[in-house]
Amino acid sequence: MELLQYDFIQRALIAGVAISFITPIIGLLLILRRQSLLADTLSHISLAGVALGMFLQVDPTLSTLLFVVGASIIIEYLRTIYNTFSEISVAIMMSAGMAIALVLVSLNSNSGNFQIDQYLFGSILLISPSEVKILVGLSITIVIFYLIFRRTLYVMSYDEATAYTSGLPVRLISIIFSVFTGVSISIMMPIVGALLVSALVVIPSATAIKISDSFGKSIVIGIIINLIGIFAGIFASYEYDTPPGASITLSFIVIFVIVSLATYFVTLRKRKQNNPS
Repeated sequence: MELLQYDFIQRALIAGVAISFITPIIGLLLILRRQSLLADTLSHISLAGVALGMFLQVDPTLSTLLFVVGASIIIEYLRTIYNTFSEISVAIMMSAGMAIALVLVSLNSNSGNFQIDQYLFGSILLISPSEVKILVGLSITIVIFYLIFRRTLYVMSYDEATAYTSGLPVRLISIIFSVFTGVSISIMMPIVGALLVSALVVIPSATAIKISDSFGKSIVIGIIINLIGIFAGIFASYEYDTPPGASITLSFIVIFVIVSLATYFVTLRKRKQNNPS
């Protein structure tokens, strides 16, 4: 295909493969832990990290990483305090992140040079070679983390109290997972945008859950859905000159609708077979 001859398309596809191994693991665990909105919260907090970098005139990527890692640890701490109402920590940090971002932007004398659109909407087609390397390294790290702590993550996702009483390092693994989630969001934000990064994390995993019957299968199916959705979105963006992040998100939504309809009709057919009268 002609578009594969372009370096920026090749980088985007490699980045898409790397993302496809990151988001199913993070997304599935967030859904099972009832923290689906955490991805959206961390994307808002990432904007505060970018604004802080602009305000201090340092590398926004570095300031965002440090800011999000700190915020992830705080969220995990608040979650343990409000263990019955874990969504409170998400609501508090989301509000704080947006407030800090807006205040720092208003105080920044260079706010005229602050390209907020780049971080709100992003573009995987503009990814740099260094960002591709970071994504690949992050995906390898997260996959290794998942393979090592798969049993602990599985038990924690369904019953954290049982995991704790079994002697598993629940608090440590939870903090590490939150940090990995924050780092992933902050790195993916300039690629797909703060407004859409949560869709990239949640929708494929939510789709995979509908057609899988085990923890491991959900991740494998999630990877496949990610690859299909990201590649379809990139090709659609190139072909029709649409925003890459929005095209990828719409691809995921189309897949979700198709899978939902298919599972509905399959379930309906089984019911009719079991109850012919």
